[in-house]
Amino acid sequence: MKLAKRVMKPCDVFLNHRSTDTKKTVSTLLYDHLSRVGFNPFLDTKTMKPGDKLFEKINGAILECKVGVAIFSPRYCESMFCLHELALLMECRKKVIPIFCDVKPSQLKVLNDGKLSGEELRRFRWALEEAKYTVGLNYNSSKGSLSDIVNGASEIIINSMIEVENEEQMMMEAQQNLPIAL
Repeated sequence: MKLAKRVMKPCDVFLNHRSTDTKKTVSTLLYDHLSRVGFNPFLDTKTMKPGDKLFEKINGAILECKVGVAIFSPRYCESMFCLHELALLMECRKKVIPIFCDVKPSQLKVLNDGKLSGEELRRFRWALEEAKYTVGLNYNSSKGSLSDIVNGASEIIINSMIEVENEEQMMMEAQQNLPIAL
């Protein structure tokens, strides 16, 4: 029996979120919207399958994505996974678009519960500070329209993808025009 070779498109947009807070709202709707317009977003609950190695799959998606979206929520900072993903996005110098859902940037703090090493604590705090001082979108679920935040975020993500791809194209063209050293 011959198995068909499955070709996976690389991840375009990595959606970093606290599943218990936003899976049924912003993150899944954003994933669905981006998928419908032709992107290949990564959302753990939609993209990962039984048997996938957690960190291998997530880290790989972050390394190959062009844009990251950090969907901050009240319990976001309680998750070592969320903070790890954010730190890796920042360390890889990916363009990160923050969405603050029912939380203000000033409320986001890494909690030192004794489980994190000093290096992890430093890394996570640095990444969180970088994200807090990046222009983002604010969404208050008691006042705002879920449709408006998803559509607005999608438009920003699409424009960011275009910018990143244009920058990559310009860098490739510049490298091709460099004189060859003999």
